[in-house]
Amino acid sequence: MTHAPEVPTFAYDDAEGDFGGVSANPPQSAMSLENSTGASRDTAGAPYAAALAVHAARDSTAFLVPGHGADATGLGLGQAEYFGERVLELDVTPLLDGIDLGDGSPREQAERLAADAWGASRTWFLTGGSSMGNRMAALAARGLGEGVLMQRSAHSSFVDGIILGGSSPSFVLPEVDLEHGIAHGVTPAAVADALAERRASGGGDVAAVYIVSPSYFGAVADVAGIAEVVHEAGAALIVDAAWGAHFGFLPELPDSPVRLGADLVVTSTHKLTSSLSQSALVHLGHGPIARALEPHVERAHRMTASTSESSLLLASLDLDRRDLVERRDLLEASYDAVLAARDMFRADGRFPVVSDAFDAYPSTVAIDPFRIPVDIRATGLDGHTVRLRLAREFGVMVEMATVSCIVAVIGIGKTPDARVLLDALAEITADVAAASPATEVRGDSAVVIPPMPGPGEMRIRPRAAYLADAETVPWADAIGRISADSLAAYPPGIPNVLPGEEITVEVVEFLRASAAAGSHVRGAVDSAVSAFRVVVEEQG
Repeated sequence: MTHAPEVPTFAYDDAEGDFGGVSANPPQSAMSLENSTGASRDTAGAPYAAALAVHAARDSTAFLVPGHGADATGLGLGQAEYFGERVLELDVTPLLDGIDLGDGSPREQAERLAADAWGASRTWFLTGGSSMGNRMAALAARGLGEGVLMQRSAHSSFVDGIILGGSSPSFVLPEVDLEHGIAHGVTPAAVADALAERRASGGGDVAAVYIVSPSYFGAVADVAGIAEVVHEAGAALIVDAAWGAHFGFLPELPDSPVRLGADLVVTSTHKLTSSLSQSALVHLGHGPIARALEPHVERAHRMTASTSESSLLLASLDLDRRDLVERRDLLEASYDAVLAARDMFRADGRFPVVSDAFDAYPSTVAIDPFRIPVDIRATGLDGHTVRLRLAREFGVMVEMATVSCIVAVIGIGKTPDARVLLDALAEITADVAAASPATEVRGDSAVVIPPMPGPGEMRIRPRAAYLADAETVPWADAIGRISADSLAAYPPGIPNVLPGEEITVEVVEFLRASAAAGSHVRGAVDSAVSAFRVVVEEQG
């Protein structure tokens, strides 16, 4: 009977803040953190990734899931031909000794290192993106109480969590750039006023306050100031920092929200840093409120996490954290490149950098330079049309568009040539001018999207509306009815109507115009938003 080689374990050294050597001897083909041959260079300093690589290097026979068996035979051949056999070898089932099973496992060690890197007391690895993290946050907040004050420009996934938990929400409205249709952040004063208004209206106190910072366009809120207001009210501060995973890793950038007093922070490392799509983190802050929140976060994680988490995503989170900490040279080079790109657009003058004017809004205390929102009205086209033409005609992909601007995102550590984008915009502008020199063109569809509307009245709680009997009616008949769904034009995924809210004519016009301009409306009955699902109301 042959025995598989012993799997090494890695010991975390609290005093040194790093990992020691390997406590068992792997086979010659496997890797340790200390050797310098083979693939070990890829995993040094990343305990989960290193342990996963050791497992992949073992000469073992798999009689367990996943079904591809970690080799390129049978149906695994097609997977290996497409992705490469290495991906199959690293795609393993959860709960393996020496990887993620037991106290002090490499998985646990990797999460502790991530907590240290972002300044948290504890960190959870997520394989369901920040959408999973937002649902976790809403469910955890419900453990502290039913009242939640949320920034209206919240991502729809937090609304999903509100529905699941049966919370009682109220809202604080963000500042809005009406010219560009951009929602920014909220101020400490606005949060204080919203808390007071809820109490005065009989809604009672809230257990948690949820804000977004940075915004989709890079506006950064006064997290420290808001934390002070929230904590004075005895509530937990939850920050959706999906777009701020890189904060705190360069002195020129805003600090990590968890270091600024947030009790729970949700962040998508795949957005601006290097982990694979759908990977994310949830960070727990410090202090008594965060400690009270922790068991509820743990339970929410168990409820929302897959029992078959992707080892590939988990390893990418470990490697991402390591590189953010260790590769300051790449981060600095990328920061310089981003500043140069912004300067290039300013010097050209035709396509203003929209975030240059964000300091006019009290809710914005800083900007994230790695998002470059560009005003494209000089092209004579709307932003949605420009985004499509950039992709189809020039192979230039941008993150999102509004009627008046597009948003270019540069991942930290990357140094793309932004001249390609500027030149493409200039060529589109010249083409439009040549085709219609005397006429302003608004795009192929000639659709003008109205400003983002305010919410309708919350007539029943979101959970009650979501679970109620519902019927589908034409859009014109939906006006004045109670929505059974959460609807959000995407991007940026901000809920325009929630379950339980009255559907207003402004909401209908905005969603239908957004759909006609090419936006996806999450939760809609159909792509044109020709109908709405509404609560069946009892006849009096």
